[in-house]
Amino acid sequence: MKEIVIISGKGGTGKTSITASFAMLAGAEAVVADCDVDAADMHLLMQPNSVKEESFYSGQLAVIDQDKCIQCGQCAQVCRFDAISVHDDCHVVNPVSCDGCGYCPRVCPADAIKMEERKAGSWYISETKANNRMVHAALDIGAENSGKLVAKVKNEAKALAKQQNVRYILVDGSPGIGCPVQSSLSGANFVVLVTESTLSGLHDLQRVYALVKKFRIKAGCIINKADLNEMVHEQILSFLAMENIHHIADIPFDRTFTDALVAGKTVVELESSLVAQQVKRAWEIIKDLNQSV
Repeated sequence: MKEIVIISGKGGTGKTSITASFAMLAGAEAVVADCDVDAADMHLLMQPNSVKEESFYSGQLAVIDQDKCIQCGQCAQVCRFDAISVHDDCHVVNPVSCDGCGYCPRVCPADAIKMEERKAGSWYISETKANNRMVHAALDIGAENSGKLVAKVKNEAKALAKQQNVRYILVDGSPGIGCPVQSSLSGANFVVLVTESTLSGLHDLQRVYALVKKFRIKAGCIINKADLNEMVHEQILSFLAMENIHHIADIPFDRTFTDALVAGKTVVELESSLVAQQVKRAWEIIKDLNQSV
């Protein structure tokens, strides 16, 4: 079983569209994990039907017992996040603003404040139109700890992959280099870097690969919209050669991606398109590269 993580240094490179296409091509050979939990949207292409849903708890939230509260206001005075205010003559906690630091219970003279486990989101196991299972999640509004939710999604995907004895775990990671990305990379066998031929694409590719190197994971790169800027494209190729990153594919700018998104489909479902054929070849190359990883 090989865990393949698809990431990008910036948003808008086509990372999720390409990952969803790989999921369609892999079919029952893969379990899919959408680890872009801060902005989960892979479900829009995979059309999942949920078979399991659970709440995810992480961090703490201050809760005021109004029967005990003497409305002294000491909690509001010490709260550095301005999370406690007065409504209808009662002190209440704004769950979006509360950082869960636990200082307000310490100063409450009436012992009216307790720290409770915070619901940070939900995670799901779903059946997709690609004849495979997808583990995905969504953070609640204002919730934090997305790195922990990514770890939960990955662990559930691994357990499911072992149970079903599939060949691949396909992980759609978050853009950038933050905690969710680092959590996505943990334990991976291979990384697919998706970039574009723009200066920001190049710079963010260099930044995210610096992170990948710390994990000592082999990597390949797909250059999407490869014909946007010929000079930057050559610079990306030079960087890939210098870092010994396998150049998987060049995909030119093509409205087929947009047409597929509008139709709620992956690009490989538009089989007659040139882009669909290029993505299919890229997946075959990735499979070959992972025979030796």
